[in-house]
Amino acid sequence: MPPPLVMGVINVTPDSFSDGGRHLAPENALAHARKLIAQGADILDIGGESTRPGAEPVDEAEELARTVPLIAAIRAESAMTISIDTMKPAVARAAVAAGAGMWNDVSALRFAPDAPAVAAELGCQVVLMHMLGEPRTMQNAPVYGDVIAEVEAFLLARAEAAMAAGVARGKIWFDPGVGFGKTLEHNLALLRGLPRLASHGFPVLLGASRKRFIAAIDPEARDPADRLGGSLAVALAGARAGVAAVRVHDVRETRQALAVQAAIAD
Repeated sequence: MPPPLVMGVINVTPDSFSDGGRHLAPENALAHARKLIAQGADILDIGGESTRPGAEPVDEAEELARTVPLIAAIRAESAMTISIDTMKPAVARAAVAAGAGMWNDVSALRFAPDAPAVAAELGCQVVLMHMLGEPRTMQNAPVYGDVIAEVEAFLLARAEAAMAAGVARGKIWFDPGVGFGKTLEHNLALLRGLPRLASHGFPVLLGASRKRFIAAIDPEARDPADRLGGSLAVALAGARAGVAAVRVHDVRETRQALAVQAAIAD
C-alpha cells in the first residue's frame, strides 16, 4: 500500500487555531506555499475562514480576497493540486477558476442549497467532511450513540446527495472530521474506525494535525506547535488504516515519518 498523499495547510486567516495571522499577508502566504512545495507537499489546502471551535464566520468578499489571489499566484508557479477549504459555493467557483482542483468542504455541501449542483458543475475533487453543528457551537457537549456508525452513515448519505446532483463518484472524498464536534473519546474511536470508513471505496482525507485532542492526551502540549509527535502518530495510524491523504501543518516531518514506516513495511 503506498503512503498517503500529504496535504499542506495554508491558513490565510487571522484566527486559525495553530497559525492564525502568520500567513495572512499575501507575500507570507506565497512564501509558505513555496516552502511546503519544496518540502514535498502533494496538495496545498488554502483556507480563508477559520473553522476552529468558536470561530466566527467570514463574509464572502473577504474570503475571496484572502484566497483567490494566492491560488492564482501558486498556479502561476506550479502545476500541483490546489484545494480550496471553504463552505461557500461562490468561493469554490472562483477558486477553481483561479486554478484549484479540489473543494474541501467542512459542511459536506450543506452550507448552501446550490452547493451540490455547483460541485457537479465545477467537476473538481470534492471532500465531504463530517461536522456536528457549526464551528461556533460544535464543541458544546457533542453526543453520539455510536460515533463511527453515525459518521459513516452521514458521509454515505452526503455522497449519495452529491452524486444525485451530478458529482461523479470518483471525485468524492470522505473526511471523518476529527475535532469537529467530537470529544477525545469520539476522536479516538474514529481513528480506530478508519478502516471501516475507507472500506466504501471513497478515498479518505484525515485531518488531525496539531488538534486539541492531542493536548487532552498530553497536557504539556497546550501550544499547537508542541503537538508534532501526536500529529505524526495519527498520520502513521492513518497510513496503516488506508487513508488516501493526510492534512498536515508539518509537511517535511510527516513525509519522513511516512517514508520510514513504508520502508519498514517493505
